[in-house]
Amino acid sequence: MYLIIRCAGCRTFCYVDRFQQWKLCPVCGEAISVREAAAYLEVDEYHVAERIVNQLEEYLHRTRKKDLTPDEIAALREQYAEWVRSRV
Repeated sequence: MYLIIRCAGCRTFCYVDRFQQWKLCPVCGEAISVREAAAYLEVDEYHVAERIVNQLEEYLHRTRKKDLTPDEIAALREQYAEWVRSRV
């Protein structure tokens, strides 16, 4: 399982194995405490996590938003759950 989190320094999305304690931000080099970072989504496979991270970055850039709203996070989780259910 992988968590999609966000760097507190540069606000870049990244993913991390849920058992890791720290993640080094690939953009700014900040050490992210996984326990303290807000988890936007939990996914099963790393390649899915990579695609979601890219899509979230593109979405925020396109809409010129700084972060997702709680409603958008809930919708993201619901869409992912629907996608997982449809794969089976």
